Amino acid sequence: MARLAAPAFEVIQGIRTRSLCADEVRIDITDKAGVQAAFQAAKPDVVVLLAAMSDIDRCEAQQEEALAVNVHGVQYVAEACALANARLVFASSAAVFDGRKHGYSEDTPPSPVSFYGQTKAEAEAIILRVLPSAIIVRIALAVGFSGKANTNGLLDTLARRWAAGEQVSLPTFEHRNPIDANTLSQFVLQLLEQQSTQGIFHVGATESISRYELGLKFAERMGFSGLVQPQWAPTPGRAPRGLDQFLLTDKLRALCTVPIPTCEEVIERCFRGAA
Repeated sequence: MARLAAPAFEVIQGIRTRSLCADEVRIDITDKAGVQAAFQAAKPDVVVLLAAMSDIDRCEAQQEEALAVNVHGVQYVAEACALANARLVFASSAAVFDGRKHGYSEDTPPSPVSFYGQTKAEAEAIILRVLPSAIIVRIALAVGFSGKANTNGLLDTLARRWAAGEQVSLPTFEHRNPIDANTLSQFVLQLLEQQSTQGIFHVGATESISRYELGLKFAERMGFSGLVQPQWAPTPGRAPRGLDQFLLTDKLRALCTVPIPTCEEVIERCFRGAA
């Protein structure tokens, strides 16, 4: 996102832990005073809020921390945007839906089955109340290589386990329409180009695919065919997941000139520029 935004914006990245570079600002969204200080330092016109506690099982087990990051932190940022008259783009999730049907539009009422989904639905409601001009982008499954260690990114985890020769079991019963990080960023930037654009938008591929089928295609692309096994039932003790969280993208298609990609295009784009 930062790389693609650079030609049109002066980009200042928010950093929580490591030492700062010249184009960065210190921010922990769970610290209200720290958020205010970061806004005073950066003076943003546009804020893209990607920070989240996105591990669904961790959110289920550590609910107070999930609330602090995914709800209270979002509220602090939305309130700071309102005071600064800054536009906000918020990354939400298809986990706000229960996944019991095929195809969810932006107008479908949220029906989360996990605590993570509950926090994202609550954050959306706060944003729409505090900052009606905000853009909320719901994502069923973002894919790509993270570029840094110790993330829960799908591709990094799979590549690490396959390189170690591990067999990986992936569910045949969970379906998503994934989107690669690069194309997702292009859509966000196109939405920002239109000053009057606001509200909720779904981003994803033209069709859905099971996590198992997606894993097979990634394994083949990375040269690890044979290391993917089908998982036929949910793992006991894990947080509940929606079975079919296919996001309809008609609203996005009507506003953006970037074509909605197929699943095959999404997969291939994950490897462009990857090390």
